[in-house]
Amino acid sequence: MKNKYFAFLFLIIIGSIVFSCDDELEKSNPNGVTTDDYYSNADELERGVNSTYAVLQSVTLVAREWFFLHDLRSDDMVPGGGQLEAPRKQLLIGAHDPSNYVTGQVFAGFYALIHRANIVISSDIAGTDEIKVKRIVGEAKFLRAWAYFDLVTNWGGVPLYDKPVKSALDFKGRATVDEVYTSIISNLTDAIAVLPDKYEGNDLGRATKGAARMLLARVYMQRGNFTDAQAQLLEITGPTPVALPSPKGYNLVDNYNDNYLEETEYNKESVFEVGFKDDNTNFGWGEWNVDPGLGRETTIHNQEICPTSWGNLIPSPGLLNEFETTNKGFSKTDPRFAYSFYRKGDVIVTGALTDADLNIEPSVYEGQTIKIGWRKHTILYKNAAGYYPSGLNDRIMRYAEVLLMLAECLNENGNQAEAVNTLNLIRKRASVNMPLYGSAEMNAQFPVTTKDEVFKAIVHEKRIELAGEEIRNRDILRWRANGKIPSVIPEPINYFAEKYKLIPIPQYEIDNNPNIGLENQNPGY
Repeated sequence: MKNKYFAFLFLIIIGSIVFSCDDELEKSNPNGVTTDDYYSNADELERGVNSTYAVLQSVTLVAREWFFLHDLRSDDMVPGGGQLEAPRKQLLIGAHDPSNYVTGQVFAGFYALIHRANIVISSDIAGTDEIKVKRIVGEAKFLRAWAYFDLVTNWGGVPLYDKPVKSALDFKGRATVDEVYTSIISNLTDAIAVLPDKYEGNDLGRATKGAARMLLARVYMQRGNFTDAQAQLLEITGPTPVALPSPKGYNLVDNYNDNYLEETEYNKESVFEVGFKDDNTNFGWGEWNVDPGLGRETTIHNQEICPTSWGNLIPSPGLLNEFETTNKGFSKTDPRFAYSFYRKGDVIVTGALTDADLNIEPSVYEGQTIKIGWRKHTILYKNAAGYYPSGLNDRIMRYAEVLLMLAECLNENGNQAEAVNTLNLIRKRASVNMPLYGSAEMNAQFPVTTKDEVFKAIVHEKRIELAGEEIRNRDILRWRANGKIPSVIPEPINYFAEKYKLIPIPQYEIDNNPNIGLENQNPGY
């Protein structure tokens, strides 16, 4: 993204809140540029959607606060020590309120993204490379849908804006949950119709048809509509029985760790990832780069969870003990444990880790008190700098999750056998190669005869495969909403009460939006 577009769009946002009821002051500047006539061709519109991706990459969203929100609301994380800041600790233990910094930042980030997407979508430049324009608008609709999906699942009904805000008179109240979901589904349906299956070169990282279908399947599953979700997923995988690779070219990478390395970004397992770029500085995660493609900035993810640095979050005991090991009677220890976590003796770029290297609190794991930190999202395999925002892409959607989602849909739709077959594709990955569900060994602890048993196996496999990938929070919200918690699996959040189904609307929105007000705050806050 070019800096001038950020500056321009910032001025739009600032200018949009300034108004007057005095006719004498309602003068238009004949030399001013407005959102109605700024974009005049497809290349300019593409820069506009690039600026929307830039918000997605920013520290209010994927580069920092977004992953914290999901991690802190799940049961996959605990503090790595007393260094975890108070607003984050509040979310982790259920002590947050409407003034919480993390939730406020993410909420604002989503609406900044939505505003930029709305400018692109509302631009009228028909007649200039129409195919490209349709694709760009499709990307903007995908990004807007992505933002609203996270908003509605975490906050419930929220203000629904489908065009740029141009004055303070454009404030909206909270739409219903159904209205928000209807908008999301409409956006994704439109996007699927115009987005390509894949990109090359500098366009890698843009939204594809597969990403839009996967997001739409997430939406349907969150609503308990497993029939339509399954249909969308089968468009990605091909018809059952599912085989690898998919007709669309997706496949599981042989080496599970390839999903977490810079050198293997945008691989065949990637459905959608947010691109970042190491700019060779020690502090760059708040700055914009002038990249000719998607303006990749650095991410603070590595720094926040790196066990030799800040180590703000470490895997929870529950997550650690979810993995199959020989100590629990399994024939082998799941290799995904070593791919996901670091502990004493593991080798990084500078050599074997010692206890002194690990700047985190110890965990109790299989009867031992031992320091265990995250390996995923870190770059210790190539850079052990004490403070280093990285260029490691964040894989938001990957094909393994498509298969796990499909297994859940098949199970809910009454096809337990095919659900198990699909689930086993994950375990057959060359670098994983774990005993298959349905075998005598697995039946001893994870039988798959009934619908509920298959569901428990899916929960188990998904937690291991996608550990620390910002999926678990949304799964818990869905399983609770769809009646699986606590009827099939126990409540995973130890502080849970009814109010925690939703995050409070930020206090600044309550104070500044005249159409919301305290009376429309989420229950319990």
